Amino acid sequence: MSISYQTLEDADYKGWNEQLNQKDSLDVLKWAFATFGEELVYSCSFGAEGMVLIDLISKVKKDAKIIFLDTDFHFKETYELIEKVKNRYPELQIELIKPSLTPIEQANEYGEALWKTNSDLCCQIRKLTPLEGVLSKHRAWISGLRREQSPTRANTQFINRDDRFKSIKVCPLIHWTEEEIWMYIKLHQLSYNALHDQNFPSIGCEYCTKAVLPGEDPRSGRWAGTQKTECGLHLNNQPKK
Repeated sequence: MSISYQTLEDADYKGWNEQLNQKDSLDVLKWAFATFGEELVYSCSFGAEGMVLIDLISKVKKDAKIIFLDTDFHFKETYELIEKVKNRYPELQIELIKPSLTPIEQANEYGEALWKTNSDLCCQIRKLTPLEGVLSKHRAWISGLRREQSPTRANTQFINRDDRFKSIKVCPLIHWTEEEIWMYIKLHQLSYNALHDQNFPSIGCEYCTKAVLPGEDPRSGRWAGTQKTECGLHLNNQPKK
């Protein structure tokens, strides 16, 4: 019987995390690709963590599957970065996943600037539903979550039961600090989003992301002025210790 969200018990997640407890990120990726093979996909936002993970993944599986949720609303700098990554890692299978509705179709159906009137619905249409479609075809997915990023991510484990997407979520970078992320980027001369140099520590869609002031929460630039801190991709997960 193949390993999947449907067949696993809490004890399986606990056992995996105990097994990987003293391992590094590269070991976690090696384990993940050995366990799930072609049914493992990385959903990448092409942030700083993404650059590190892409480089690590390329060392384990040169033709790994990487998807980007192309909402049609991203900064031009993000699209430029994706092209640089494709040139540096030509064997990686990088695919841009589009929503079923174009921006014009969404505006016609739900009104102009849905991200202002109902940001949760906008994220559902342009991010969550497309990712659901991809993950329904894979047993597991990789994410660049780090524990220090926010309180909602503080208990993330290497291997997580993802009840939101009925999948297994692998998070190899949970112990990395922001300083370590940037040390790796500089050491390996990796490309990164130019907006990071303009006080954008966390980068999403252009309409819902702004620069942050020194000392502010790094994620305060996402959905600024609202109580929202996550698009929904990483909510309702139950990491098993």
